[in-house]
Amino acid sequence: MAISSTQPSRTLTELDHIRISNLVRQPSWRTAAGPDPAIDEVIEVADLVSSYDVAPNVVTMYSQVLIADTRTGEQRKLTLCYPHDAEPAAGFVSVLSPAGAGLLGLSVGQVASWTTPQGGRTSAKIVELLFQPEDSGDYLL
Repeated sequence: MAISSTQPSRTLTELDHIRISNLVRQPSWRTAAGPDPAIDEVIEVADLVSSYDVAPNVVTMYSQVLIADTRTGEQRKLTLCYPHDAEPAAGFVSVLSPAGAGLLGLSVGQVASWTTPQGGRTSAKIVELLFQPEDSGDYLL
């Protein structure tokens, strides 16, 4: 599902942008179970910044976030990762999944929304960024 123009703005590091752009171009991800279509729009419309200049409250690759379901308030920790590291039950969500594409590039306080596996829509507010590689001095993760 495409991101509408009413969605909040997003910021990506140049390195994340290059890596994700290359990943979605791989034929192995262009299958029926491939990346969520929203990731294409995310990487196309996001503002790009250097890894050294990204704000410490922006969700980048391998960031750990605390989110709260907008309906129930239930909180959960998630780590945004590449598909080979994904373990949804352990909180590691692929950037190519609906939840991962929904979170990428948003800031603390913004609301991410995505389509659930059952076909419904859900949303969660980014409550806190528990870890961001760039803020910890790791600009290449």
